[in-house]
Amino acid sequence: MRFERLFPAFRSAPDAGRATPALLAALLLAGTALPGAAAAQQHHRHHGAAAPDATSDAAAGGDASTAGKAASGDAGPSQDEIVAVVNGQIITRRDVEDREHLFTLSTGLPENPDVLNRLRPQITRQLIDERLRMQEIQQRHINVPVSKIADAIADIEKRNNMPSNALRDRLAKDGVAMTTLIDQIRVQLSWTGVLRQQLGERARITSADIRQRQEALKREAGEPEYEISEIFVPVEDPKNSADALRFANTVIGQLHAGAPFPIVAAQFSQSQTALDGGSLGWVQADNLDPEVVAIAKAMPIGAISNPIRVAGGYAIIALAGRRVSGTQMATMLDLRQAFVPFDTPLNPQAPTAQQQQALAKATALSRDAHSCDQIEAANTSFGAKRPGNPGTVQLDRLNPQMAHVLEPLAVGQASHPLVSGDGIDVIMVCSRSQKNLAERDTGEIADQLLNDRVELVSRQLNRDLRRKAVIDMRSS
Repeated sequence: MRFERLFPAFRSAPDAGRATPALLAALLLAGTALPGAAAAQQHHRHHGAAAPDATSDAAAGGDASTAGKAASGDAGPSQDEIVAVVNGQIITRRDVEDREHLFTLSTGLPENPDVLNRLRPQITRQLIDERLRMQEIQQRHINVPVSKIADAIADIEKRNNMPSNALRDRLAKDGVAMTTLIDQIRVQLSWTGVLRQQLGERARITSADIRQRQEALKREAGEPEYEISEIFVPVEDPKNSADALRFANTVIGQLHAGAPFPIVAAQFSQSQTALDGGSLGWVQADNLDPEVVAIAKAMPIGAISNPIRVAGGYAIIALAGRRVSGTQMATMLDLRQAFVPFDTPLNPQAPTAQQQQALAKATALSRDAHSCDQIEAANTSFGAKRPGNPGTVQLDRLNPQMAHVLEPLAVGQASHPLVSGDGIDVIMVCSRSQKNLAERDTGEIADQLLNDRVELVSRQLNRDLRRKAVIDMRSS
């Protein structure tokens, strides 16, 4: 076998391997060529304050008087210029610019000054909400261990196939302070603690709650359902409606230019679904805003909507699928993989001796392996650079190239060697089964009910914090 012939067979679908080390929600994006099984997510409809972002350490600890001294005397805008003061704590131009840089870095798009100018007012308002959330977190004495933040960053690197500390190096190279990312992760984790406190006993989902929802699902059987992701742009004050609409249109332009929807949602959506990359999962029409349903009925699958005016702001939706409630059969594959890593990136026209040896090992394994235990053992012997058991995957959710490889494989049959830039995979199907994805177990129903309550509490709390705050807008 030659590398030139093997290499194209393993290329992922567009964006499947894009490195997007941006936010905690980037953990949702599988960086490996073979995706793990994604648990069915059940979400909510209510729009409200999300917690995808955080404050910078310097700004959170500073006040307007000390920062004002630093900014005074400059003829033009400086990074220390105060943009807003939120209950005595400042937001500087540096904070806004760091968020802008993080946006362009996370989407992988070139930095466009005109686009950033249109995003800036909404970014500033978002930073104000983040300050308010951080102040509430501090008042409640909720602390996130540094180890959890480090684990989250390490997980982002792992999911994007990045070596340790590569994320820090990449941010530094692009001029983005590491604290910009760290603070976002800190608030994501801490805000969850605030909402848990706020919910109190309401965080407990009873068996009666679950039975009531099960009965409702039976009544809804046969009705249409939509698999939707959202970006919610709030309009707290009617006078800001035009800015919010301009921001929503700018975001849509970036999505059409290739920005990944989950990353943009994680960074800018002000709904709790931002923590899941904007995913609402499969929802019935009565769990969506009527304006959203009207658009979802008409738009093609895979499309992104224009801004939709809903209660409290604007929604941007991406439609991933439609189905009839109660029925969605899918082929599920239980897989094992053995990955033979390369020491250096592959040049298919000039493979190294180590890469030729790796191909020989993978070819022998593909020919001789007849059980999943053999594949897992081989993966361990090759250093377990990728998990030997990637879990159960849904066949029609794999990228077309991978589905084409796996669909004809019999149970217990190994694939031919699948060559990528960093190594060679051999994959075996251990079992096939049919699953009705529309059936929801009690755990999924409990998660959906809890998410509904969390979203409502987050929306209410964010509104209360805004109402009580003293906010002094200086410049933008």
